[in-house]
Amino acid sequence: MAAQPMHWLPAKAEDFREETATTRTIVFDASGWSGHLAGQHVDVRLTAEDGYQAERSYSIASPPDGQRVELTVQRVRDGEVSPYLVGEMRAGDEVELRGPVGGWFVWRPEESGPVLLIAGGSGIVPLMAMVRQRARVGSPTAFALLYSVRSPDEVFYAEELSRLSGQGDGLNVSLLYTRSAPEGTSRPVGRIGPDDVMGVNLPPRSDVRAYVCGPTAFVEAVAGLLVAQGYDQSAIRTERFGPTGG
Repeated sequence: MAAQPMHWLPAKAEDFREETATTRTIVFDASGWSGHLAGQHVDVRLTAEDGYQAERSYSIASPPDGQRVELTVQRVRDGEVSPYLVGEMRAGDEVELRGPVGGWFVWRPEESGPVLLIAGGSGIVPLMAMVRQRARVGSPTAFALLYSVRSPDEVFYAEELSRLSGQGDGLNVSLLYTRSAPEGTSRPVGRIGPDDVMGVNLPPRSDVRAYVCGPTAFVEAVAGLLVAQGYDQSAIRTERFGPTGG
């Protein structure tokens, strides 16, 4: 049977959380939303008063939760959509959503085997949905997250990640800084390397699955690093993004 076409649904902004100076999470109520899997994304459409429309795709940050859809959006300079979502949208404002989109880069709680998550910058968003889904269902699956960012003030979900990783239930979070690090950080600043991967204590066994998300160059470099370290190439799932109009 052919897949049914996805339709645009109205979604109303209900709440906001500022993640960084240029990034915010928007909580939408989308009546008629069919649900989603952790790791999927959604199309967002804005319509101006003159009828002009602009569309962009954003990863879903929230675990499945009825009609509630959370998007974490980073402002893109000179963009058409992100500056409005990050800087102008207010509670009660509406957009249209279409999705969910994607079925490969997803994590399901019933899947067995430890999980290695590696994010570059805003690539943390779909991986955070997986972390939240794991916590939501109380999954015992071992999760290790390597999160590469330029500096401490660019970390998304900082307090939540600290809280979740401190619960001692099998979630290990490592922040890797590439340009500047907090005082007292033992790891030198720099790009992710073999020592970072080895340090998560998830050796390249056949049952380990890896999810890598970030800019194209980052994803390609990390995927190559994982293969070189002995991880099964067929168990490495990637999601990448490049420059867009925002």
